Amino acid sequence: MAQQKKLNVLIAERNPLVISALRDMISRDERFTFVEGVQSGDAFIKAVAAVEPAFDVAIVAWKLSDMDASEVLTELQRRQLTARMVIFSNDHDIGILKQCVRLGVQGFCYQFDDPCILFDTLLAVANGRICIPYIDVAKINETPLSRLTTRELELLGVLADGWTNLQIATRTGISENTVKYHLKNLYDKLGVRNRAMAVALYASERKRGPQPNPR
Repeated sequence: MAQQKKLNVLIAERNPLVISALRDMISRDERFTFVEGVQSGDAFIKAVAAVEPAFDVAIVAWKLSDMDASEVLTELQRRQLTARMVIFSNDHDIGILKQCVRLGVQGFCYQFDDPCILFDTLLAVANGRICIPYIDVAKINETPLSRLTTRELELLGVLADGWTNLQIATRTGISENTVKYHLKNLYDKLGVRNRAMAVALYASERKRGPQPNPR
């Protein structure tokens, strides 16, 4: 029986200690060979763009030294480059998984998963299959902002622009108490406690890309 070819694995991770730990795990598994470790998204994109990429499959951390994995995926799409890759996230935020799936990632693992899950995912992706944690595909485009009405999105937008309650009341012709009432409802819908958290969430979701049409 012919010996199966080892898969060459590239690791993109901002923390050199994590690269070292993953390299050690990979070296202990006869199915894989570690070929390179990079810390930035730019370096990973250059590795993908090489005439003959040195790797078969890549482990890409959600946070790199210069960008996150969503920006890497977006840039690869813009350049019409493809790579078989597994996103390796230390954040259990389901929004990150949804975003990666929307951007076409083939594999996704959490850093706290058992190593065998990572290895199985690498094998699946290297062989052209999709391997991600369970997610309700009917809700793949659902984000915190997609649940807001047009008026609520407008209100969140002016909060992000730095408007005070008085300015909102003056511009819209309602009382400050009414503004506070609408803001409380808005915070409840977003699952946040205050203005700063709402604005931070708004900025984060806007960075992730176009939002579904509000109701």
